[in-house]
Amino acid sequence: MFQGMRYVYAVYQEKSISKAAERLCISQPSLSANIKRTEEKIGYPLFDRSTKPLSLTECGKQYIRAAEQILEAETGFENYVNDWGTLKTGNLILGGSSLFASWVLPGLMGEFSGNYPGVRVELVEENTQTLQNLLQRGQIDIMLDNCQLDPREFDRQTYREERLFLAVPEKMAAAEIVRSYAVTKEMIEKDAQEKDDIPPVPLHCFADRPFIMLKPENDTRRRSMEILHRYHMEPQIILELDQQLTSYHVACSGLGIAFISDTLIRAVPARPDIVYFKLPEKESCRKIRFYWKAGRYQTRAMEEFLRIAGNTAS
Repeated sequence: MFQGMRYVYAVYQEKSISKAAERLCISQPSLSANIKRTEEKIGYPLFDRSTKPLSLTECGKQYIRAAEQILEAETGFENYVNDWGTLKTGNLILGGSSLFASWVLPGLMGEFSGNYPGVRVELVEENTQTLQNLLQRGQIDIMLDNCQLDPREFDRQTYREERLFLAVPEKMAAAEIVRSYAVTKEMIEKDAQEKDDIPPVPLHCFADRPFIMLKPENDTRRRSMEILHRYHMEPQIILELDQQLTSYHVACSGLGIAFISDTLIRAVPARPDIVYFKLPEKESCRKIRFYWKAGRYQTRAMEEFLRIAGNTAS
């Protein structure tokens, strides 16, 4: 019905078949035949041929209104595609748990938005399981986490390696242990604890101390328990929390010992009332990764964000 729309619209604009044919660079009989075929498909005439110049019938007026809407939509979509290809427009939805949503993703979002201000960037802060579900359903584009998602369901890009440390209230650490095993925030930020060859702290030194743990479904909790079990320890858990930042603040208050990542240690200010210790490398090292649904179409915004994140990490 709208296949010959541009022919009809040209005649409407020129109010003459001969002038429209000249503009369209086709013969007048060919244009007349095209208009006639369109009218036959509709079942009603579009032009009143008894008038000079040509005028529209009532049906023709409605046809032109619809044609203008179609042409406007086509033009709008063409403009969108052009802008989208150069990232002058678009959307990007990122997801992260509290730690990454607070301390890692904002910086990456700022750099991305500085390069592509026309792309609308959203941030969803949820726990890992909820983010995984949102990613699976296509409600977020990319999530950042230190968990290990099924590679059959999710594609990935490593952001950087992360390491767990033991955060001990100063009053709970013997002076001799501090002298032999403690590492500072500055050393952690520079990865200098490796160069200085400081060994992991013997955890049995804290066997009688209270521990603050994340909840069982958290990767940090799983790794923490593996490390403790290596020393045949069952910790005295006084609190189970959702967020690593909360456990850090509780440790700083002196209530107990917490397992803290270097991601958080790098982000928070130095505290004189907390002491950091290295842990066995096998269990304490893990990768922070970007994940997205396997096989899904990767938008230009996703591609460019991942490229910026990769450059930032390196």
